[in-house]
Amino acid sequence: MSTGTLYIISAPSGAGKTSLLRELLGTSNEVVVSVSHTTRPRREGEVDGVHYHFINEAEFVSMVDKAEFLEHARVFDNYYGTSQQHVEALLASGKDVILEIDWQGAQQVRKQITDNVSVFILPPSKKELRLRLSGRGTDSEEVIDRRMRDAESEMSHYGEFDYLIVNDDFNIALQEMRAILVANRLTISKQDQRLKALLVDLLN
Repeated sequence: MSTGTLYIISAPSGAGKTSLLRELLGTSNEVVVSVSHTTRPRREGEVDGVHYHFINEAEFVSMVDKAEFLEHARVFDNYYGTSQQHVEALLASGKDVILEIDWQGAQQVRKQITDNVSVFILPPSKKELRLRLSGRGTDSEEVIDRRMRDAESEMSHYGEFDYLIVNDDFNIALQEMRAILVANRLTISKQDQRLKALLVDLLN
């Protein structure tokens, strides 16, 4: 069986990463998003094992001590992490796996799984990014200003990634995401695994 590819997808808040991935996943059964572990409380409507694996802080610290995470971080008062065993099992089953993480998490993952494809998603402008953040209608101007500063810091790391997509026109950005996945499946290393029987038949 062909092994899957690990995709690292990063973007500043407001770039449209989550919407792109939701649409991408809805049209492909060959790619999945890894479900992270977190210590934050479950919100209304969230399902354990679907949105996150919800665990307490003691369980999370125990997993860190056992080196069970590909990457982990503390965000405000909560911890988030990606299970190495879970990701490796999905890859071994032939699934392409997407990690939706920030640049710091990406750096951690690259140290442990060198065979990966990384994509960074940018907004078309600072003005549009602010409009998208403001359009949510849930944050104060002070919070939006902080998010803009965080976004600038995040975007400065785009050069660490393999591919760069500007999400100006949603449909074009989605096509570009799909193109990356399709092109990677057609590489010699992947096709050698997937088409082994055919290649043997054709060459003998």
